Amino acid sequence: MLVSPLAERNWAGLCSVLEDVLEDQSHRELFGLELGSGTGQHVIHFARKIPFITWQPSDIKEECRDSIKAYIVATKAKTVLQPVHLDASEPWEKWAGLPRNSCDVVIAINLLQYSSFKTAEGVFSGAGQILRQNGLLLTYGAYAINGIITPSCNEDLDAEIRKMNPEWGLPDIDVLRQLAYGNGMRMERMIEMEEYNKCLIFRKL
Repeated sequence: MLVSPLAERNWAGLCSVLEDVLEDQSHRELFGLELGSGTGQHVIHFARKIPFITWQPSDIKEECRDSIKAYIVATKAKTVLQPVHLDASEPWEKWAGLPRNSCDVVIAINLLQYSSFKTAEGVFSGAGQILRQNGLLLTYGAYAINGIITPSCNEDLDAEIRKMNPEWGLPDIDVLRQLAYGNGMRMERMIEMEEYNKCLIFRKL
């Protein structure tokens, strides 16, 4: 069971956002996909707090999938499925066999920052296919707006990430908004979160 201190700090705020945006659907069973689940801490916390969603965690790293499996066993989580290998940069048909219009919510936490633009394109085109009408794509992390990154701690973060991989870095919200629009979604809300992060909510039209 891997532990991310960052995930421990931010899961409660993210959970509140999820509860808020899905409140009007709490009377029915929903299906959620998490892209880049990492350690598995988020999805386990969400499952405990939001019992009406069955979650499909995913990650490209085997060590992360092993960690998620260990969390499922340790917490006896009933609404978290076994993790699958899923590379969001690939066409949605390769997304672990998930059918078109099968998801009510797709979440990507700190994924777009640590991946290439090809992955961002994949996240939006894939979500546009596998989300049901009115389904939500929720992305979280630090972002640029109109090409500008503020405050300076986010500039430092962007530089640090780009050192790891020049193709990575803080994505621009306006670019993501256009990607969403091109895939049948629109950005509905931008929610300010702790530590200069934001939650972006996109709805499939």
